[in-house]
Amino acid sequence: MKISVVTISFNQGEYLRACIDSVLNQNYPDLEYIVVDPGSKDDSRAIIDSYGDRIIRVYEKDDGPSDGLNKGFAHAAGEVLAFINADDELLPNSLQRMADEFKRQPDADLVMGCGYFSDEKGKRGKRILPSRLTPWLYVNGGVTLFQQGTFFRQGIFRKIGGFKKTNRTSWDAELFLDMALAGAKFVRIEDDIALFRMYPGSITGSGRLQKLYEADNLRMFKAVMGREPRPADRLLNKVARAMKFAADPGYALRRMR
Repeated sequence: MKISVVTISFNQGEYLRACIDSVLNQNYPDLEYIVVDPGSKDDSRAIIDSYGDRIIRVYEKDDGPSDGLNKGFAHAAGEVLAFINADDELLPNSLQRMADEFKRQPDADLVMGCGYFSDEKGKRGKRILPSRLTPWLYVNGGVTLFQQGTFFRQGIFRKIGGFKKTNRTSWDAELFLDMALAGAKFVRIEDDIALFRMYPGSITGSGRLQKLYEADNLRMFKAVMGREPRPADRLLNKVARAMKFAADPGYALRRMR
């Protein structure tokens, strides 16, 4: 089973080699690795080029991360797809574990694995366990996603038309939400698949795009709920969070494993 992995890279040379090595060192026999760099000014391109033909390079200008990912996946031939950011890492044997699960569950559109937060030096922190995903639960705050540990079939990606170019902050969440709205089947596994690096300079860690993040979330909320948010939705948030744990009583305990 061919797996295509895409990494978008822009001036993240400090972490890029660790990311690339974590993918290529999987020793998975049918891997296609695509790295997209729209024009880094640091040593990113030199790092990418040093791997030769082990990487498909996409050196094109883009209109942000979503557009860059779409450009990368336009080259993907794999039956199963995934994307890992230039400052994150896959854990050993992740590709084989995902391939095994997709073969075991041929009707699964997405397989969501677990992982860990890590700091700028790669030290592991809190475990991340994805929860059940439905559109209503997501827009009401009752879903935990883990993009780095989520793989999906090429068919569902093409069906929804890929990433929304307008999303500048949570393109991964909107991709999975669009898949859920299209009727995709999600499967969760207990295996640890990846590390999510959190540090002051990262998008999530810095909070520098908060206003754009709120606008992206508002668009997704309106797409699912068909209306503007209301003050009373705070109650829906509490209900959604309670439903996350009620539907999976072992959720909190497994996060501590």
